[in-house]
Amino acid sequence: MTKVLAVEDDPAILRGLADNLRFEGYDVITATDGESGYLMQKENKPDLILLDLMLPRMSGLEFCRKLRGEGIQTPVLMLTARSEEPDRVLGLDLGADDYVTKPFSVRELMARVRALLRRSQATADGAALPDDLRFGATEIDFRCYEARHSGVAVEMTRKEFAVLRYLASRAGQVVTRDDLLNEVWGYESYPSSRTVDNHVAGLRAKLERDASEPRHIKTVHGVGYKFIP
Repeated sequence: MTKVLAVEDDPAILRGLADNLRFEGYDVITATDGESGYLMQKENKPDLILLDLMLPRMSGLEFCRKLRGEGIQTPVLMLTARSEEPDRVLGLDLGADDYVTKPFSVRELMARVRALLRRSQATADGAALPDDLRFGATEIDFRCYEARHSGVAVEMTRKEFAVLRYLASRAGQVVTRDDLLNEVWGYESYPSSRTVDNHVAGLRAKLERDASEPRHIKTVHGVGYKFIP
């Protein structure tokens, strides 16, 4: 059974998290402060960690920093308040995989949990997400969120990095729009697949020599996209 560790200091929120995760069929362990949570992840080796950003005894940021510093790659989904955007960005930089802001909908949270677990399983099965990428005149460092084209720095959004990274992990294979929406955005349903198309168009404009005739990020009409190194 998939094991989830929830670390949250608000008893009502923690109880709601645990109840909904168990309803979804997960084995749930809980902690109310960072130090206890960190010890529990070492003892129980969960498949996913739900981590509040503001915790007593050890913050979510320090928790994530220690986790990644020890080479532990367990997926981390941060729980944050809307006012904590700078810390949220820092948390992602420290190695958190995704976040939801409070108050959050249970449906969105569970969709993100499922997406992170699928992504983690795909990596374990050998479809690892690359740390860097070179194609044509483009160089990408996914760990540092840095991109260069023809030696010039390129500004890219986090979602553009994530879309490209996922496509590159399946180079030569067709990736559907739904695959990208589920794996990159983490939702189960969307108002329009134009979300993906707009991000791909942005990548082509920034990284392809001729965006109207892309050589690397190809459209597979009626299906999705294919990355050709």
